Amino acid sequence: MLTSTTRRKRAATILALAAALTVAAPAVEARPGGGASMGSRGSRTFNAPSATTTAPSAAPMQRTQTQPSPGMTNPGMQAPAARPRFGGGFMAGLLGAGLLGALLGGGFFGGLGGIASMLGLLLQVGLVVLLVSFAVRWFRRRNGEPAAAGAPYARSGMDPNAAGGGNPGLGGSAGAGGMMGGAQRPPQQRPVQIGPNDFQSFERLLNEVQDAYSHEDMVGLRNLATPEMAGYFEEELRGNAARGVVNRISDVKLQQGDLSESWGEGAQDFATVAMRYTLKDVTIDRNSNRVVSTEPGEATEFWTFVRTPGRPWILSAIQQTR
Repeated sequence: MLTSTTRRKRAATILALAAALTVAAPAVEARPGGGASMGSRGSRTFNAPSATTTAPSAAPMQRTQTQPSPGMTNPGMQAPAARPRFGGGFMAGLLGAGLLGALLGGGFFGGLGGIASMLGLLLQVGLVVLLVSFAVRWFRRRNGEPAAAGAPYARSGMDPNAAGGGNPGLGGSAGAGGMMGGAQRPPQQRPVQIGPNDFQSFERLLNEVQDAYSHEDMVGLRNLATPEMAGYFEEELRGNAARGVVNRISDVKLQQGDLSESWGEGAQDFATVAMRYTLKDVTIDRNSNRVVSTEPGEATEFWTFVRTPGRPWILSAIQQTR
């Protein structure tokens, strides 16, 4: 039997281990985004960015305010099972068995003769009629249902009244003009040319977002990113505060970057860039300044930026590589 002293020692050890895990576990991938794929890329949110020499492939979105719409694919989600159609599956089996049995003289009640055989045939015909009537009514009800009321196509979480105006995935009047008979049409896309000044803006945003995150500057983050991304960053910073730690990032330097794709939707321009950069990323205790963890000094990610006429580029999504 365990003595009271042994039990107390064991309990103290378990509590100490639990406390250590509570502090250390959340520190993994502590930079902005937490090592997850999050944000919105307009109508391409659920499409993988084009491969580049910097990053050959991207992980699917794990957190986004964009709702899948017809024509959009989500490689990160398992496709729902197809609904049974008229004449398929269980219904087809019943109809086939009945009709085939009637033609062959056997059917559900094969082996009977005379009047019993005739009654069996009539019962089969009646059953077939009932099944067909039921299927027709079901099919009509199914077609008569209104179209699914999903969220606006490629909504990215940008406030129409916020700086930059409008939603990146829903430009101008696309929200009203895209409805034809209750169905939503994908926004028209157009090519967007990206030049040296744009690449300079992307590199500058990489540094400014990391710096604002390190200083827990939510005002700065709201100016540098969409409301959706700023909301994700705020959740992460609140989580750090609740755990009594702070993430310090410094010496961010872009090592390699190239354009994955660029396009326009309505009044918004999008650009997704693969970037490999180095940084110093440590998590420290707020009270003692003791280093809790040190993260790898290099990261490769896809960053998507969005802009509206007369406004600068802002961060719209971060996707991890795989």
